[in-house]
Amino acid sequence: MDLSAINPVLLLAALLAAATPILLAATGELIAEKAGVLNLGVEGMMITGAICGFATAVETGSPLLGFAAAAVGGAALSLLFAFLTQVALANQVASGLALTLFGLGLSALLGQSYVGVKPPRMEDVNFGPLADIPLIGRIFFQHDLVLYLGVVLVASVWAFLKYTRSGLILKAVGENHDAAHALGYKVVRIRTLAIMFGGACAGAGGAYISLVRVPQWTEGMTAGVGWIALALVVFASWKPWRVLLGAYLFGGITQLQLNLQGAGVAIPVEYLAMSPYIITIVVLVLLSADKAQAPASLGRTFHASQ
Repeated sequence: MDLSAINPVLLLAALLAAATPILLAATGELIAEKAGVLNLGVEGMMITGAICGFATAVETGSPLLGFAAAAVGGAALSLLFAFLTQVALANQVASGLALTLFGLGLSALLGQSYVGVKPPRMEDVNFGPLADIPLIGRIFFQHDLVLYLGVVLVASVWAFLKYTRSGLILKAVGENHDAAHALGYKVVRIRTLAIMFGGACAGAGGAYISLVRVPQWTEGMTAGVGWIALALVVFASWKPWRVLLGAYLFGGITQLQLNLQGAGVAIPVEYLAMSPYIITIVVLVLLSADKAQAPASLGRTFHASQ
């Protein structure tokens, strides 16, 4: 065991990258849940985005086009969930689980010809002299564009929910969809748009794993990140800035266990690999009694004739 092999600066820099897929997926799911929709299909949308983004980036040579395709792929799959839950009025939990299974199967089918293929590299943003600042430059100013866009996304979602009329309407639908419908708001349309936004964010998060975090395609490579993103929304009490902090916390735990494995810590590798998920479960158990922050209509089916 050699803990001196762990470089704190590189660990912190890698932490930001490890947190980005969780951050993107959790931010999208937060908007969906604020609208009163519980979408357990985040994992399926992430893995679909991972293969859509990977395939597009490989075929076009452009990682940015890959991320755009991933967002479209995630949003398209989310439309299936929206149809089932908002039009066919199916149970949201069962539909979300089915979506995850469907996404895992679909991605495995689409990705058969991309195993072992190397995608084009995502270039880092050029911050000039800022990148040369000791310690700070390496940690904060030598990353790809999508990582920074993730932070901007959180700030935008926070401002949207706090300061805009549309954000207020979204929260009203999530708190009491019957009252919102009585006031003339299109509940199904609003929820469908929220679901699509969540799907696009989840798809982009999946593409970040296949194009940046682990630049290759492997079946099932999201490996439960979507479930962590779902737990993170609860952990954050449906607040955007807490999602940001929580993503860095879970991303840091994930990166730390990888570094501990590399340092040869005398703990079975299976236990280290389990640690992010164990901590996720512990956090959910501790917070399960506090339901005051959850949108009142979360998970409830809306029917205009009620």
